[in-house]
Amino acid sequence: MKHNGHSPTYPLLEHGDLAAASGRSLSEIDLEAAAAGELAAGDIQISADTLRAQAAIAAQAGYRALAQNLLRAAELTAVPNADLLRMYELLRPGRSTYAELTALAGRLADEFQATETAAFVREAAEVYRTRNLFRRS
Repeated sequence: MKHNGHSPTYPLLEHGDLAAASGRSLSEIDLEAAAAGELAAGDIQISADTLRAQAAIAAQAGYRALAQNLLRAAELTAVPNADLLRMYELLRPGRSTYAELTALAGRLADEFQATETAAFVREAAEVYRTRNLFRRS
C-alpha cells in the first residue's frame, strides 16, 4: 500500500490501493467474482501492508496496544496456517515447556522475521515461568 509520504487515514479504501494477501486489488474482489469461482483463499485474506497501515492509524490515535497487536498480526501473515495452529497450542497454559516457547520465539524471529511476535512469545514464556504455567510431565 502506498501512502505518498503521508500517514494512512480511515477509511483505508479511500486513500490507497488496498490489496488482498494474494496481491489482488480489492476492487476486483466482489460477490460476482466469488459466485463465478474466481477467488482463491488469498483473495479474501488481509495483507500485511493493510494491517501495518491499520497499526499506524491506531498508534496515531493513541491505541498503543491495538497497534502492537496489528503489527504482530502483520508479521503472522507470513507464517503458514499449520504453524499458527501449533503456536496457538503451545501458548495455551499447561501445553508447553519453557524450552519449547523459547524455541518457538527463535523460529519466529529467524525463519519468519516476526520479531515483535517473537518478543511477545518470550514475554509469555517468562510469565508462564513466574506463574508455573508450563506442562507438567
